[in-house]
Amino acid sequence: MASLQYTPSHRYLVRFAPKRIQHSFVDVLIIGGGIAGLRAAMESDPSLTVVVVTKDALRQSNSAYAQGGIAGVIDPADHFDLHSSDTIEAGKGLCDEKVVRAVIEEAPDRICELVQMGARFDREDGDLALTQEGGHSHRRVAHALGDATGKEIMRAMIETARNQPSLQIWESTFTIDLLTDEQGCRGALVWNPHHGKTLIWAKQTILATGGAGRLYRETTNPDIATADGHAIAFRAGAELRDMEMMQFHPTVLYIAGSSRHLISEAVRGEGAYLRNSHGDRFMGDYDSAEELAPRDVVSQAITDQIQKTSHPCVYLDLTHLSDTLIAERFPHIGEVCSRFDLDITRDLVPVRPGAHYMIGGLTTGLDAKTSLPGLWSAGEATSTGLHGANRLGSNSLLEGLVFGRRAGLGASQVALDMPDDFRVPGLGAEWGEPEHDEELNLVDLRNSLESLMWRYVGIRRDEEGLTQALNQTDFWIKYVLRREFNETSGWELQNMLLVARLMIQSALERTESRGVHHRSDFPEPDPTEAHHTRIVLGT
Repeated sequence: MASLQYTPSHRYLVRFAPKRIQHSFVDVLIIGGGIAGLRAAMESDPSLTVVVVTKDALRQSNSAYAQGGIAGVIDPADHFDLHSSDTIEAGKGLCDEKVVRAVIEEAPDRICELVQMGARFDREDGDLALTQEGGHSHRRVAHALGDATGKEIMRAMIETARNQPSLQIWESTFTIDLLTDEQGCRGALVWNPHHGKTLIWAKQTILATGGAGRLYRETTNPDIATADGHAIAFRAGAELRDMEMMQFHPTVLYIAGSSRHLISEAVRGEGAYLRNSHGDRFMGDYDSAEELAPRDVVSQAITDQIQKTSHPCVYLDLTHLSDTLIAERFPHIGEVCSRFDLDITRDLVPVRPGAHYMIGGLTTGLDAKTSLPGLWSAGEATSTGLHGANRLGSNSLLEGLVFGRRAGLGASQVALDMPDDFRVPGLGAEWGEPEHDEELNLVDLRNSLESLMWRYVGIRRDEEGLTQALNQTDFWIKYVLRREFNETSGWELQNMLLVARLMIQSALERTESRGVHHRSDFPEPDPTEAHHTRIVLGT
């Protein structure tokens, strides 16, 4: 097991005087309003004061952008052993089999729960309609509105959460840092444009801040996915794990000059082909499952074809599928493509891989506890052992529900037994005089970081490129992290630089190729490297 250390220049991103800013006192603080955060909130005891903090509108989360669906054993012909073995096989030796089994056995209950909340899943003859995705041996992916599953699930969950009397939701509120003392996590320092900085003191805190896809130039993630949770947890002293494991989705709509749009794996699940620029189907050269191979295999194959053909993309071919099927299953994808005069029933769809899902994150167990007392975590910000080295498609919404529920229940039970004791420790004392020299171009720095990560820490990596990335990131860190910003864009950039540094350090440490982590200088898996990479604050 590789154990790494890194020491940021400051414990907190900003200075603050507790006597000069407002305070709020709650039993349970939940940071993040996606599927994991809202499910945690729903599990909290109604006698407790619970606040959900989200940096954008509640409807803006990675969860809401999920297209394909949520995996679970619903069909009587399917069974838990199959779903478990598919997950473990995709995870390439890093899955925790106990975690996998527990999550998969809970899946049917969590899906039924969504139905009871009012989520309108697609149906066939009255039963849930199920599709198949890459790496799955059975049709077990429930979906909604054709290809807008996340949007529909989040609609139902948001309506349910807003009707919970004990729950407060603070939108457009950025979490700058977790508050800690000798006891562990005590809440968070947050900021919003209406009230400025606020100290939220909490008996227990749940981190459900989502992913880190915006670290990359090519990504399916919305602008909010800037690795904030990973960064604030690390600065607070929580252990992170497998930070080199960023999953790249094989099929992202590639239109030069436009934003990137996910093309769901369910498209291939329903029979679409992948063709290179010469019109050849190529996946059979890489895996016997062809287009239904796991995501890491398909992403590597597409990258290889792009290099061989000197063409910037490959193409998804749906033209042999029925127009009715395409219209029913992929209305959103069809509408997005139509903006670029592409008819997905007649035209080939240009695609290439993009950063999609952060597998690495806060180390948690089945109880959703982190290594920092008082802090729980769920969803994409975590490393639970479910995904291993490569996430099986449509297991992510499931993970958010399962661990969100466990985090909410566990934190609630602990908070119920804790007295009201909100003592204010000394904070931010390590700051010297902050830098006040020429203003930085944050947009240029962020664009440069995203390009650097895509070039050197993307689908294919090697020691030379990773070392260049490490040196460049360290250079930026020296003059960016010593500054004190007073706006979200500055804090996001500081978080992104820190997490990028942790990812690069972890990628250098893993001298093998495994799952989503491909080292061209170490192209094969190494049995001696089949372990987790852990990284903690330096002493």
